Amino acid sequence: MKVKKYLAPTMNEAMKRIRVELGSDAVILSSKAVYTGGFIGLFKRNIEVIAAMDPLSQSIQTVTKQKSKKLPSKLGMASPALEANEGNGESADLLKEIEGLKDLIKSLQVYSPDRKYPGKLQKMHEYLTEQEVDCSLRSKIMDELLEKWFVFKQQSTDEEVQVWLEEAMFGILDKVDNGKTGLQKKYINFVGPTGVGKTTTLAKVAAETMLKHDKKVAFITTDTYRIAAIDQLKTYVKILNVPIEVAYNLEDFKRAAERFSHYDFVFIDTAGRNFRNAQYVKDLNEIIHFTDEMETYLVLSLTSKQKDMEDIYRQFAAIPLKQVIFTKADETSTFGPVFNFIHTHKLGAAYITDGQNVPDDIEIATSSQLMKMAFGAKKYERSS
Repeated sequence: MKVKKYLAPTMNEAMKRIRVELGSDAVILSSKAVYTGGFIGLFKRNIEVIAAMDPLSQSIQTVTKQKSKKLPSKLGMASPALEANEGNGESADLLKEIEGLKDLIKSLQVYSPDRKYPGKLQKMHEYLTEQEVDCSLRSKIMDELLEKWFVFKQQSTDEEVQVWLEEAMFGILDKVDNGKTGLQKKYINFVGPTGVGKTTTLAKVAAETMLKHDKKVAFITTDTYRIAAIDQLKTYVKILNVPIEVAYNLEDFKRAAERFSHYDFVFIDTAGRNFRNAQYVKDLNEIIHFTDEMETYLVLSLTSKQKDMEDIYRQFAAIPLKQVIFTKADETSTFGPVFNFIHTHKLGAAYITDGQNVPDDIEIATSSQLMKMAFGAKKYERSS
């Protein structure tokens, strides 16, 4: 028997190498996550897989493939080759097993929220359901886990199955730019519905820009609908010792932008109004001069319903959005909507906020930080 050890960054990569070198009939003897330096954590690990191939099995496979070429291509038709070899019990059993696997795969192609999964996979499905991961994404993730399960089966430990889940969910986040918050434009605009914490979030990002990057900043507010909102921003202005202008219309905005032309960054606070009112976005375009020198962040609360998040995004999609900022992470224990939103809209996250303290209670939303939020700080504190 030929036995070989493989070290790869992901299980899929390991499986590709095994198929190329040992063939599709290779047997997985063991698998585990190993850490190879750097910051020890989920995203600095490799997967170690020990696989084997019996030369005799390869010979049987070759013979079986040659015989199967004589089989009719459509399932359910009589097989002259099979009839001619009915005396060969081993070949017949092998063909039956293949057909059985085909039927099993077909039965798994239709997703149902109530479907029961084998062994340890059921716990992973229940976790995704509890976290309110939507059906289509849940199906995609579980299909990935099933593929690995059919390879490893009973040899997989609870920890390894958990790694498969985390790897699948990290793959969703890794398809977009999360946490790359280097402000590239002069004008930084925050939009979103009322109550999501836009003003507080703006103050946190502005404070970080001043204190950590030593930049000169100023504020413009277009939220003239609520006196309390202007007063709140003026409180932050006094704390940070930065200038502010109030813009009631487009001309006011242009004058304020001209006044602050020598500042590094100008942070713009917009009105928090009913996001279902299409006039809201129209009013923004009449007050704010959206130019190539502006980048806009959509602020969403993690306490919002998934449908509300979708409706909010559709309302603001007319404005060029750079990234999303998720607020109120401290007020929920359900983080599936983050994965749903990123997967659906391919819009990366910039920051996560988890409290009202300025300039604290804000984190850069790297993929690792989002995973830490979803799976628990204790498990991921090493990788942040």
